[in-house]
Amino acid sequence: MNDQNLAMGRSEASILATNKVLKNTYLLLSMTLVFSGVMAFVGMSMNLGHGVSLISSIIAIAMLWFVLPRTANSSAGIPVLFAITGLLGLGLAPMLNIYLAVNPSIVQTALGGTGVIFLGLSGYALTTRKDFSFMGGFLMVGLVVVLVAALANIFLQMPVMGLVVSGAIVMLMSGMILYQTSSIIHGGETNYIMATASLFISILNLFQALLHLLSAFGGDD
Repeated sequence: MNDQNLAMGRSEASILATNKVLKNTYLLLSMTLVFSGVMAFVGMSMNLGHGVSLISSIIAIAMLWFVLPRTANSSAGIPVLFAITGLLGLGLAPMLNIYLAVNPSIVQTALGGTGVIFLGLSGYALTTRKDFSFMGGFLMVGLVVVLVAALANIFLQMPVMGLVVSGAIVMLMSGMILYQTSSIIHGGETNYIMATASLFISILNLFQALLHLLSAFGGDD
């Protein structure tokens, strides 16, 4: 009987811990998305060039790989995460200015599409409580293939390949959102700062890929 009560206590504690991670993750994610949007607006207002955009993105990626993992288990991880998301938002500015100059509705549609996909997939994972951990290997292979194809297309400059890569990114990032949300639900990810960073990167890549696809199919690319 004591063992049963102990097991129930652990189960309840596990559920509470998971709910706390979920709550903190979505709260922090919403805040970083807003902050990133503000920084993108600042960059657009300043009419930042592609050089500054590239530097901002490189610094953000370096911080994501080397700084955030060292600080994610302390309160220092939060300002680091905001710095990363702010720099990535700043890096979007030149691209957004180009798309807005050509067709502002593309940006609005991409934002709406990103929101619908994220909320739909997250809601599905949260509602069904399905375990999507089996997707991990497939997603990693897919990411490597897409990265190689994207790098190759820098030299090949094939529009069709660019569309294929963007389409693949949409599918992979959708899978990543399911995988990441499931990982939080089932206790695979217990650090809400790292969970937020993962979801933010998936959302950012999804948004950029949708922009490219919408622009291409709309005849503006």
